[in-house]
Amino acid sequence: MQSLPKGLAEDVAKNLVMVARLIDEDPEGAYGYSKVALRLASRVAAVREAAGFAAYANQKYSEALAEFRAARRMTGNVELWPVMADCERGLGRPEKALDMAGAPEVHKLDKAGQVEMRLVAAGARRDMGQLDAAIVTLQSPELASASVQPWTARLRYAYADALLAAGREDEAREWFAKAVESDKDGSTDASDRLAEMDGVEFVDAFDEDEAEDAGVTEAADSVVEDEEAGEVGEGDLKD
Repeated sequence: MQSLPKGLAEDVAKNLVMVARLIDEDPEGAYGYSKVALRLASRVAAVREAAGFAAYANQKYSEALAEFRAARRMTGNVELWPVMADCERGLGRPEKALDMAGAPEVHKLDKAGQVEMRLVAAGARRDMGQLDAAIVTLQSPELASASVQPWTARLRYAYADALLAAGREDEAREWFAKAVESDKDGSTDASDRLAEMDGVEFVDAFDEDEAEDAGVTEAADSVVEDEEAGEVGEGDLKD
């Protein structure tokens, strides 16, 4: 951003801030802001990266991959390697994602990036119908570790989901429970999956309130109708 004139840099920064704010709750809105930033400063790596994530959030995998590649060429960093591989999965090319999982770039990733790459590789195995291979791919020191890291919940969840898909329900339940224990910020729906396996059904509190309100209204309407009927009856007697 330092290479841009001050006014232009401020405009680009404002659009990037909106991309970050909206990408989870309003991906389409984030995508719109990313396109504005891209028009203003397409030669800035941060802009290309933001555009890539916005496209990725909208399942525009071909576009996302092109932006990630551009950002990588500009910076030389490998941190986008896992999400680039996941774009290959999104484009229906799991074999390409697996090739990337075995590339030298993976060894240059930090621990979080390596775990993310493992998740992508396991997903690619599942795309190819190789459930047992997906399970083995997820078995790692990070999965076995008792310490909770930012990636722990997602790794345990993916492992539990793969076990369940393979029909290993008892093990799946155990790992969904472990995912719940480590999921402090609700990044997965592990608790819902665990409850579903235990046969627990949740009732929406709003639905209950609406039902109660409807019941009160019906009762009130019934009272009014009864009173009106009574008044008409008295009038008939007087006549």
